[in-house]
Amino acid sequence: MKFRDFIKDKILLIVTVILALISIEILLLAYNIGIIAQIYIAIIIILVVGISIFVEYKNKQHFYNQLKTNMDELNEKYLISEIIKTPNFIEGKILKETIQDTGKSMLENVNYYKNIQEEYKEYIELWIHEVKIPIAASKMIIENNKNSVTKSIDEELDKVENYIEQALFYARSNAVEKDYIINKTNLKEIVSGSILKNKTTLLNEKVALELKDIEQEVYTDSKWATFIINQIIQNAIKYSKKENKKIEIYSKIKNDKVILYIKDNGIGIKKGEITRVFERGFTGENGRIVGQKSTGIGLYLCKKLCDKLGLGIELNSEKNIGTEVRIIFPKNSYTNFL
Repeated sequence: MKFRDFIKDKILLIVTVILALISIEILLLAYNIGIIAQIYIAIIIILVVGISIFVEYKNKQHFYNQLKTNMDELNEKYLISEIIKTPNFIEGKILKETIQDTGKSMLENVNYYKNIQEEYKEYIELWIHEVKIPIAASKMIIENNKNSVTKSIDEELDKVENYIEQALFYARSNAVEKDYIINKTNLKEIVSGSILKNKTTLLNEKVALELKDIEQEVYTDSKWATFIINQIIQNAIKYSKKENKKIEIYSKIKNDKVILYIKDNGIGIKKGEITRVFERGFTGENGRIVGQKSTGIGLYLCKKLCDKLGLGIELNSEKNIGTEVRIIFPKNSYTNFL
C-alpha cells in the first residue's frame, strides 16, 4: 500500500480540514487574536490531523501488506480469513467478515457439488457392475454357440468391456488413494494379466508378441498397473500396420527402478503431437485415420494413474516406424502418492 495512493483517498478530508482551518483563521482575525496564537492553533490542527492520517496509514499499510503477502504464499487461498488477524479499523473488520462469509459460502457450494459428483460416481460404478452381468451372460451364450457370427459378436463385446473398464477407472481416478494396495508384485504377472485381456484381439489381428526379461519384482497396485499396461497394449494393436504386426515387451533395471518397455512397429505418432498424447481428449492425426474410434482418454488415464501411484510414464514415437512407451516402477516399498 503506497502512501501516495492513501493520500489520494484522503483528499476530501484534507480539503475539508484546509477549508475549516481557513474559516477558523478568519474568525480569529475578526476577534483580533494575535498572530502567534493564530499560527499556534493552525499548527496544532495540522499536527493532530497529520498524525491521525499517518497512524491510520501505518495500520492499514501493515494490514493490507500482510494480507497480500499471505495471499501470495498461501496455496489454499480460501483459507486466508483464518490466517489474517482482525485489524483495529472498521474497514478492515468489515473486509475480514466479508472474506469469512465468502469463504464459508464457497465451501458450502464446493461440498454441495462434491456430494453430487460422489453420487454420480457411485451411480456410474453401480451401472458398470450391473452391465457386466448381461455381457458375461452373452459371452456364455457365444461360448456354447461358436460360429463366425458369434465370433464377431464376441470381439465387439470385448471392445464394450474395455470401454466399460475405462469408464470405471476414469470414475475412480480422482480417488486412487482410497482403492489401492501396494504390494511386492512380479512384473510378469501384471504383463500376463494385460495380455490375457487382449488375447482374442492379438490372435485375430495376428500380432507377434515378444516377451523377455520381465521377471522383475516391483512395488505397485497390480489392478491399476494391469489396467495401465492394458491400455498401452490396446493402443499398440489399434495403431498397428496392416502386415508384420509386432509388440515387444521387456524390462531393464536402472538404479533403484525397473523400466518396462512396450514397443510396437505400428504407424507411429507425428513428431509435433508427441508432447500432447497424454492430454485428455487429444486424438491427433492417428485418431482420425483409424476411423474416429479414438476417444483420447486411454493415455490420459495412464498418465493420471501413474502420477497417482508414483509411477513414471514416458513415450517416444516416430511416424511409420513405431511407438515405445516406458513405465517406470520403484523397486522399493517407498512411493509418493499425490
